[in-house]
Amino acid sequence: MIPFQITKEEINELPLGQFEGEIYLVNKAEDVEEVVDFLGTQAILGFDTETKPAFRKGVINPVSLLQLSTKTQAFLFRLNDIGFPNDLRTLLEREHIVKVGAAVHDDLKGLSRLTDSFYPNSFFDLNDELKKVGFHNVGVRNLCGMVLKMRISKSEQVSNWEAPVLTEKQQRYAATDAWACLEIFQLLKKEGYLDELFTS
Repeated sequence: MIPFQITKEEINELPLGQFEGEIYLVNKAEDVEEVVDFLGTQAILGFDTETKPAFRKGVINPVSLLQLSTKTQAFLFRLNDIGFPNDLRTLLEREHIVKVGAAVHDDLKGLSRLTDSFYPNSFFDLNDELKKVGFHNVGVRNLCGMVLKMRISKSEQVSNWEAPVLTEKQQRYAATDAWACLEIFQLLKKEGYLDELFTS
């Protein structure tokens, strides 16, 4: 039975978990096409972005990293190096590929600032949709606790995502967020928690 709410104390008692699969860092424009061809064969992907934190009011940094994940592989696109290539944009606009994230509205707003035409399609926002089926707590950390029975570290969240080299810890953190969204969605769907969203 998956609970619909969780406390900070309950999360802190859970074992630490993270994405344990393969991580591919895409920081050269010429590698994008091949990766996108592979991702285009997937029916569903975990999705997230990271942005270098701005510690001054009114400063908004551009999205630095875009993460797309399958069950076993995570692809980290360093947008601060490669821009927002057409192939990647088209992938996020494809209707037949479901992209699952949490609070995706902000991510998509950030991505749309990088280009003059971006029409994202088939995004499933765990935060919005799970409230409709009765979840009181949302957000990746809470949902990981309730659904995946693990605690994920948020220590890298405010690190420098535009650093010349992303540390192993940063890469693992970024991959975990996208992968966790996919895992949460698939488990809830399998257990029937999302039935009313897909039958209406």
